[in-house]
Amino acid sequence: MESLDIIILFFQNGGVFMYPIVIILAFGIAIATERYIYLTSINSANKRDWKNIMAALDKGNMANAIKVAESSKAAIGKILGYGLNRSSSATQRDEIETAMEEGLMEVMPRLEKRTHYLATFANLATLLGLLGTIIGLIQGFTAVATANPAEKADLLSASISVAMNTTAFGLMVAIPLLLIHALLQTKTTELVDSLEMSAVKFLNTVSGKTLGKG
Repeated sequence: MESLDIIILFFQNGGVFMYPIVIILAFGIAIATERYIYLTSINSANKRDWKNIMAALDKGNMANAIKVAESSKAAIGKILGYGLNRSSSATQRDEIETAMEEGLMEVMPRLEKRTHYLATFANLATLLGLLGTIIGLIQGFTAVATANPAEKADLLSASISVAMNTTAFGLMVAIPLLLIHALLQTKTTELVDSLEMSAVKFLNTVSGKTLGKG
């Protein structure tokens, strides 16, 4: 209970700029949670659909592979679906590769969606904290200017202490958001790399089964 009272007092002493920083924190947590769940689910779906599509191709069942790809909601399904549809009429490997690159370009925005906001929110939290501190210091110096000389030192130290709360809180919000942004960016990059690697493996398999027959 005592810790809660300290947090409440810290927040109240920070002034009005603490409220927009809290809002930024709430939005940041919401975006980070949604992105993490989405990327994790997409990764699992990619592995599942990749296994099903390649199993159909290994059996020579191209129609079933296309069916799995077209019914898939995963990124890998979209990319391989483009490649499978193009492979039926392609005469060169590059044609299938170009089709899959188109599929990758289509899914990339969904993978990277909203993640960049976390870095923006971190910068906003820092800047709002600094702004709150500066305004607090201005108000403190204004009050000291008209105060009794004997009280000036105490008033000034109290004003500075209160004003710094905003900067401290801004940094407390900004630092985790930057770390989460970096983690999600890494997770997205790994996911994209896995899609590109899967596309190359798929291309090698399909090229041997379709173009090789020509």
